[in-house]
Amino acid sequence: MHDYPLVLSEQTINEFDQRGFVLTSGVLSSDEVDRYGVAVDAEVARRTQGDQRTMVQKSRYEQSFIQCMRLWETEPVVRELSCDSRLAGMAAQLLGESGVLMWQDQALYKEAGGQATTPHQDQTFWPVGDSPIISAWIALDDVSVRGGAMAYVPGSHKAGALRVVDITHRTEPYDILTDPALQGAQPEFVEVSAGDVIWHHGYTVHQAAANQTNQTRRVFTVVYISDAGRRAKSFPCFPLDRAGVGQGDLIQGEGLPRLWPPQSTLPEPGLDIGGATGPQHH
Repeated sequence: MHDYPLVLSEQTINEFDQRGFVLTSGVLSSDEVDRYGVAVDAEVARRTQGDQRTMVQKSRYEQSFIQCMRLWETEPVVRELSCDSRLAGMAAQLLGESGVLMWQDQALYKEAGGQATTPHQDQTFWPVGDSPIISAWIALDDVSVRGGAMAYVPGSHKAGALRVVDITHRTEPYDILTDPALQGAQPEFVEVSAGDVIWHHGYTVHQAAANQTNQTRRVFTVVYISDAGRRAKSFPCFPLDRAGVGQGDLIQGEGLPRLWPPQSTLPEPGLDIGGATGPQHH
């Protein structure tokens, strides 16, 4: 049995259970925010250096944020953040699971003038059924509503899987806030300080405001899945296909490192770096 590096209060765990999201303040120190922020910035810049398009030349989805995935496999300093046992232990406590794997990590940088992100659930994008999933939304800057803060519909995770929202806007996206299962509940915005982490359940309906400031909103996220989760459907999904996880099989393998209980060394990246899971969020 491993001790949690950061032990969450019963109140915090209960709030997450009831509302489907919870804010944990000051998880990263200012020095850590600076160090990891520099590393994420550099990797985002490296991956996007060939994209010279203006905001209006981008798709509606791309106007919502710059998205760079699986940084843990290409940037050693970011790997420390993605695989941090403090965060993984918090994820395990909030889910009530004895073990968690990393589903993915990603930088989500909402540029100045970036569009609002359409309300949606995360988990319906992935063929994992009801396997317990939680996201850590890690603020690398202070984020106000004007700067692109997140908003969550309290208790919406209890509704389970709702209709999939096409946040790419290739088709007219379903207005999930009108779904009868939500009973008219509306999103609550959460403003944060750098170093804070907001946690949300895979079925929690959430969105992000437009960035009306002249600064990029810098956020890094890590998504965790229970180590008891299984692949529920066969439709293409990069992490599962890469690891050779068949329908009904336990989710495990290359690119899905176990983060809790903590390992003695950081996981090594696989040989096949890249790919995409499809639409992903905030």
